[in-house]
Amino acid sequence: MIEQYDPLAKTLFIDGCQLEKISHGAVWNEGPVWLPESQTLLWSDIPNNRIVSWNQQTGSSVWRSPANFTNGHYLDLEGNLLHCCHGGRCILKTNLRTNQVTTLVSHYRGKPLNSPNDLVVKADGSIWFTDPPYGILSDYEGYKADVEQAGNFVYCYYPKTNRLTLVCDSMEGPNGLAFSVDESQLYISDTSITLPDQTIGHHHIMRYDVSSNTLGEYQLTNGEVFIEIHPGVADGFRLDRNGWIFSSSAEGIHVYHPDRRLLAKILVPEIVSNCTFGGMEGDTLFITASSSVYRIRLNTVGIQAYQCGSTVSK
Repeated sequence: MIEQYDPLAKTLFIDGCQLEKISHGAVWNEGPVWLPESQTLLWSDIPNNRIVSWNQQTGSSVWRSPANFTNGHYLDLEGNLLHCCHGGRCILKTNLRTNQVTTLVSHYRGKPLNSPNDLVVKADGSIWFTDPPYGILSDYEGYKADVEQAGNFVYCYYPKTNRLTLVCDSMEGPNGLAFSVDESQLYISDTSITLPDQTIGHHHIMRYDVSSNTLGEYQLTNGEVFIEIHPGVADGFRLDRNGWIFSSSAEGIHVYHPDRRLLAKILVPEIVSNCTFGGMEGDTLFITASSSVYRIRLNTVGIQAYQCGSTVSK
């Protein structure tokens, strides 16, 4: 079911478009990523400790098991698959041609990371990721362990120099993140969920300006609350070429204009965790929702279709 709240929303939906379930049977799905070369969707079924794949010809199958409790995924500029790994408390890289797995970063200032949750790659190849403790608070989505960092931070990793810098230390539970179309701003959700009772604190997405310091390292400034998500939280989200934000919630996908207007809702019959754009034309929104995965074709293109080697032209 689609709900439209602004005249602009009419341009988003194709006549007759419908939400379609393409996979089911998971415990909790997260971290979808589209692989343009193989026309395949991958995502994490975290409690089952596996990565699942889907494509139009073969349907769903297990891609990797065990998967060391991976969560978020993204493609780097060379087409390698990056993983946020709860079990290893690190960022992993899989070469999709050789299947070789490499650990990129696992410590900050000599101490283990918490449990990297979600990540994005900037146009210059820098890798940005959130590091809440959700994967080490229990054995449900990782391995229970002590928190060794001073807080729940957002980091930027520079692969060319193997340097990791802290870019945000003011959030309680940094979770999903995505750049604006021109990469001048970064959106980050703050969920601050307390396990095991799942008490929710913050429900908002923050928006920051991206700049550089005198050392040429990135920093985030002018943080502001962009929007509050109700019901549920903004776990993960993506942007389209218009700069519109497609955010998860407890009732489906909420679509926001950068000026904070709620444009539309795509209602989903399960709690939504994440979403990503993919498909042959980059115009299909794939939605991970509790035990199932859904898709809906839209009259737009996700900006990561440009970043991840899609054939879609900008």
